[in-house]
Amino acid sequence: MPTQNQPIFSLVMMIAMLAIFWFLLIRPQKKQEQKLNEMRTNLKVGDKIITVGGIVGEVVIIKEDFVTIETTGMKNRIELVKTSIGQVVEK
Repeated sequence: MPTQNQPIFSLVMMIAMLAIFWFLLIRPQKKQEQKLNEMRTNLKVGDKIITVGGIVGEVVIIKEDFVTIETTGMKNRIELVKTSIGQVVEK
């Protein structure tokens, strides 16, 4: 086996590993992050949400970076950062 082909082979393998890493890990995570950001920007008053911490409530006030929700049980109002919203349950 000639020694001149080893640097080229290792370079090709490194590029292949980076491509596999990109398509299996980075790209799906970016798509999921984009989907979450889109959901958070499209929030409307009246949407039922679940926060990352597990609090369930209904959106009553929307500001630029903050959202105020009203919980269902005691009718408490909580002001949250938009990034703490995990999912929209109902619209």
